[in-house]
Amino acid sequence: MSSTKSKGVSEATTTIEHNIENTTAETVKGFDKSLQAVREGIEKATKGLETSQLKLKEGVEKAVKTSEEILYFSQGNMEAIIKASQIYTAGLQDISKHFAASSKSSFEESVAFTKSLMGVKSIKEAVDLQTGFAKSSIEKAVSESNKLADATVKLTEQSIAPLTARVALAVETFGKTR
Repeated sequence: MSSTKSKGVSEATTTIEHNIENTTAETVKGFDKSLQAVREGIEKATKGLETSQLKLKEGVEKAVKTSEEILYFSQGNMEAIIKASQIYTAGLQDISKHFAASSKSSFEESVAFTKSLMGVKSIKEAVDLQTGFAKSSIEKAVSESNKLADATVKLTEQSIAPLTARVALAVETFGKTR
């Protein structure tokens, strides 16, 4: 019995050792698989992070470029507004000077008419003088109104030109699909 017992113990020991070896090998394989999965996960995460960083960098660069374009464009807009204001102011001064000169001339003509009216010798002469003065005054008023209207239209066109150019540039620049 002793040999049967020894044989049984020996077989049990062999089975236990075999099971320990198998369990250890499987544990090592499982650990290796887990380690490999962790490594693959880290590689994927690293690649994903690199891609995200690259996209973020591209987005920031695009935003900076767009900001620079907008700033440059806004500067051009301010220059156009200043130019339009200068044209308008200069034109308005010219129109005001012309209007003042026309008013002065009209006043001087009225004074001269009044002096001539005082020197008339008959009612017919006064009526003729009045009719001529009225006709001349109306013709000059119409002429001055036309000149003023033309000058105003021209001034409007000239002062709006820099702004119109900026609007056209805006449509051309920002109308593109980005």
